[in-house]
Amino acid sequence: MSDPRAPTDRSTTPPVGTTNRLLGRGSWREARYVADLLRTETVGGAILLAAAVAALVWANSPWRDGYARLRDTVIGPHALHLDLSLGTWAADGLLAVFFLVAGIELKREFVAGDLSDRRKAALPIAAAVCGVALPAILFVVTATLMSPGDSPSEASGILRGWAIPTATDIAFALAVLAVIGTHLPSALRSFLLTLAVVDDLIAITIIAVFYTDTVNLLWLLAAVVPLAVWRLLLKRKITHPLVLAVPALLAWGFVHSSGVHATVAGVLLGLLVPVSREVEDDPDRNSLAERIEHRIRPFSAGFAVPVFAFFAAGVTVIGGGFGAALRDPAAIGVVVGLVVGKTVGVFGGTWAVSRFTRAELDDDLSWTDVLGLSVLAGVGFTVSLLVGELAFGNGSERDNHVKLAVLCGSLIAALLASIVLRLRNRHYRLVEARETADEDHDGVPDVYQAEGRLDPA
Repeated sequence: MSDPRAPTDRSTTPPVGTTNRLLGRGSWREARYVADLLRTETVGGAILLAAAVAALVWANSPWRDGYARLRDTVIGPHALHLDLSLGTWAADGLLAVFFLVAGIELKREFVAGDLSDRRKAALPIAAAVCGVALPAILFVVTATLMSPGDSPSEASGILRGWAIPTATDIAFALAVLAVIGTHLPSALRSFLLTLAVVDDLIAITIIAVFYTDTVNLLWLLAAVVPLAVWRLLLKRKITHPLVLAVPALLAWGFVHSSGVHATVAGVLLGLLVPVSREVEDDPDRNSLAERIEHRIRPFSAGFAVPVFAFFAAGVTVIGGGFGAALRDPAAIGVVVGLVVGKTVGVFGGTWAVSRFTRAELDDDLSWTDVLGLSVLAGVGFTVSLLVGELAFGNGSERDNHVKLAVLCGSLIAALLASIVLRLRNRHYRLVEARETADEDHDGVPDVYQAEGRLDPA
C-alpha cells in the first residue's frame, strides 16, 4: 500500500489516453489557499474603494483646496532626495510594500505553484502577456486617431501613457469576484490570481525600463549590499520585523536615489525571500515565505494601498473636469484599453493556448466563464494610477483626466463582468450544492479525493 503522506505527484506528463485540460480543478490545499487569500483581498478591496470614494468626495467639495494642500505637503529629509510630498510618499513608499507582497507571490508561484509547471504556466503567462500587449496597442491606436492635428511633441506626450491600461488590480478584481461569484469554481479564482501576479511582474518591468529617465549606477550598486543582507538574514531564519526593516529601508532608499522607481525595491526584496518547494507542498508546515506574506499582506491591503488610493484618486470632476476628460485622447485610450483591450487580450491569449496546444477547457467550465474573467481583468486601479502619475506628472491636467478614465473604465469592466459571471454563478450554485451533499465528515469534498487532488495529510 502506498504511503498516504507521500508528496503529491507534480508530473507534467498527463496519463496516457487523457486530454490536456485548461483551468482544471486544483488541489484541496490550493482551494483553501485561494479562499483565504480571497477573504483578505476582499476586505482590502472594500477599504480601497472607501478610500477612493472619500478622496473623490473631498476633491469635489467646497473644501477641495484642503485636500490638495494635504496631498502636496512635503515631509522628510533632503538627504537621499527624501523630501517628498505625502502623495509621493504613498506612491513610492507604501506601494513598495504592495510590490513586496507581489514579489513573494511571484517567487512562490515560480518555485512551488502553477508557474513551476511549464504546461500550467503557459496559460496565465500567455493570457497576461496578451492582456498587456493589446490594451497598449489599442491605447496608441485610439490616441493617435483622436489627435491627428497635434504636433509631434504633443502626440509623443500623449503616447507616454500607453502602459496605463495594461495592469489588473488584484484587490478590486478579487473583491468583485467575491461578491458576484460566490459559487464560481476555485480554478477561475486561481487563474485570476496567477494572471494578476504575472501582470504585476510585467508592470514593474515596464515601470523600471520605460519610466526611468536617468539611472545613478552607484546608488543602484549600493542597493545590492542591503539586499544581500536581507537575503542572508532570511536564510538564517532571522525574521524579527525591526531587524528586517533595516536592510529593507536601506534598499528602498538606495533604489529611490538611483532614479529607478522605488517600488522596484519591493519586488526585489520579495523575490529574495527563500522558498522551498518541499515545505510549500507540506500542508502541516508553514513556509518562511508564507509567514512573511501573511504578516505583511494585511498591512498592504488594509493600509498601504488604500492610502495610496486616497491620495491618487482625488480628481476634481466639477467645473468641467469630466467634460475635458471626455475630449482627451489619452483618457479615451485608457477606457478602450481597459474595457476592450483587456477582454480581447486575456480571452484571446487563453484561446490561443487552447488552439495551439490542442488542450481543451476543463469539463467543469465553459468559455463564457473565461469571457467573464477576461472582462473582469479590465478592472485596473492601483498600478494604472501609478503609471499615469509617472507618465504625465502627479497633479497635472492630463494626469487627472486619465485618473478619471481609469475609474470609469474599471467601473464599466466590473459591471460587464458582473452581468456575465452572475449568470454562470447560478449554474455553479447548483453544482456546488451537489458536491456539498457528498462531503464526508472530514470536511473535504469527495470530488478532490476521487480525483487524487487531495494534498498529503
